[in-house]
Amino acid sequence: MVARPPVAVRIEPMTLADLPAVHAIERASFFPTWPEDAYRNELLTNKLATYLVARLDGVVVAFGGIWLMVDEAHITTFAVDPAWRRRSIGERLLVGLLDAAMVRRAREATLEVRLSNVAARRLYEKYGFRPVGIRPRYYSDNGEDALIMTTEPLDEPPMRERLARLRAGLEASGVPAAEASAASDVAPGLEPEGSP
Repeated sequence: MVARPPVAVRIEPMTLADLPAVHAIERASFFPTWPEDAYRNELLTNKLATYLVARLDGVVVAFGGIWLMVDEAHITTFAVDPAWRRRSIGERLLVGLLDAAMVRRAREATLEVRLSNVAARRLYEKYGFRPVGIRPRYYSDNGEDALIMTTEPLDEPPMRERLARLRAGLEASGVPAAEASAASDVAPGLEPEGSP
């Protein structure tokens, strides 16, 4: 097997100019997708939302978003372009979303994931999410159940230490970041809602 070279990833706030790439990644990753105008509306009007993209050489290769509901950051969407999966881009993006949640003073993060999506579940577990329930027949395409996953409190030492350790591991494994984190650059409420 040939080793792939490391990639420098930039995690940045999603903009309207990113929407064509976001829609393409979403179509390659999910069915059904959100309506064409959903992300635009979220970027322009939803003050609860923060959406990020991962860029390689200026090209959007992943996106994700959170809604801050009271003190909970709910990950609404998360997708990596199939051509760029298994290169730790999803990990970088997840760290960016958790950083953004902490900047917005979320107490915990939560999400839904298909029971059959073992790769995503393993990633979320690695980053401190644990199963807390099931949403029966959550996915409209096939009626599959969703696993509800939640983190421990984001502002407490165990979670902060986990994130610091995992961030250091990404750096040590040769997955360079173009900057430490985009969370400080994310103004609350400037970005859109996501996918199933």
